[in-house]
Amino acid sequence: MSVEKELVARSGGVCELCGSSEGLGAVEVKPSDATAEQSIYLCSTCQEQMNNPEAMDENHLNCLNDSMWSETPAVKVASYILLNRLGRQDLIEMMYLEEAEQKWADSALNASANKIVHKDANGVILQAGDSVVILKDLEVKGAGFTAKRGTTVTRIALPADIDDHIEGRVNGTKIFLKTEFLKKA
Repeated sequence: MSVEKELVARSGGVCELCGSSEGLGAVEVKPSDATAEQSIYLCSTCQEQMNNPEAMDENHLNCLNDSMWSETPAVKVASYILLNRLGRQDLIEMMYLEEAEQKWADSALNASANKIVHKDANGVILQAGDSVVILKDLEVKGAGFTAKRGTTVTRIALPADIDDHIEGRVNGTKIFLKTEFLKKA
């Protein structure tokens, strides 16, 4: 039996978090081994909120008050993750997770917390290989020149451990630039 068929049978054909019957699909609760035991059946609204922490709708997620008591480990872990993202410590303190479920939930939260996002001065997300424009004359210490305002830096690199700097070449010299002085080109 496929994972989706197992989830439909387990859930009764409704979202395992909110009970909706529209736009349903299987979602792995990562880190996952892609089995039905580590997946949940969610409506499109809950899927969006599970996959995109910036799109959290606390009104829709009032359903977590009920789903956090599920007997299904994947549903409990997903509820725990979403409650953490919402900052609902009052509900988190009421939950009971087995030791293995707690480790699973903690590893999922740590994986998402360690994801560094680089943003320019306007809040636009930067990707490796993008081009940026310098917004202010910047003295480059140790190189003896000034990176002029309006200079375009192409094919930037993003350091894995620093979220407020990018790496790029200006005047043939590889330098680090603070993202607060850059905008995506």
